[in-house]
Amino acid sequence: MNHNSNTEISVLIITLNEENQIKALLADLDFADEIIVVDSFSTDQTEAICRSFKKVTFIQYKFENYSSQRNFAISQAKNDWILFLDADERLTPALKKEVLTTVKNNETIAAFLFQRTFMFQEQVLHFSGNQTDKIFRLFNKNNAEYNNDKLVHEKLKVHGKVGILKNKLVHYSYSSYDEYKAKTIRYGKLKAQEKFIKNQKPSFLLRLLHPTYNFMFNYFARLGFLDGKKGLIICYLNANSVYIRYRELEQLWNKKSLSPKQ
Repeated sequence: MNHNSNTEISVLIITLNEENQIKALLADLDFADEIIVVDSFSTDQTEAICRSFKKVTFIQYKFENYSSQRNFAISQAKNDWILFLDADERLTPALKKEVLTTVKNNETIAAFLFQRTFMFQEQVLHFSGNQTDKIFRLFNKNNAEYNNDKLVHEKLKVHGKVGILKNKLVHYSYSSYDEYKAKTIRYGKLKAQEKFIKNQKPSFLLRLLHPTYNFMFNYFARLGFLDGKKGLIICYLNANSVYIRYRELEQLWNKKSLSPKQ
């Protein structure tokens, strides 16, 4: 680790049609030295809202996949320390303070994991497979970058030690059924592309069993049923995303077999 790296923080956010979320997030980032929003050509009010904040640098960049979008955002940041947030995430006052003191006093750690509290509309989702969620959100850009072979649920490659913060990030993951369903379908399709690129063939058995297993595991083993109706909805939609993944993978292979041989 570079001991004299500056302790200013660049907050990076990637967006697409986040008018419902982005204002609350941006209003809360007063501690940041720099805020960069990389937007993949939103058609709602996202751009206008971002530009209404003086501190925000708003850049439009064509979306290929999550990893390349995040790496592009990092390339735009002037500071070493990056805090990556999604539009539906919020910092608590305690977490903000922890982020600032951590960056100031840290000399050995390259990246920090955050735990998240999942919100289902205005209520906390305690189970349903989310209880062990940890995600990289704070890191020194000289010691980390996103792995390009992951198109979704992108992995941060860290060269150095990893730490974990005490305070949790609040994740408003579920604002409405349609919105969450659209998100899980988008993830399912990207996952299918990922498998297709890696030359993985579709399997009827996996298509049948994997979504069922995913649902049973999150609903029973990960105690989703204790979240009541909320748990049922989340477990169903997450399993549906797995189903979409295999359906989409099959379509990609069908398209390939129909296209004229090179």
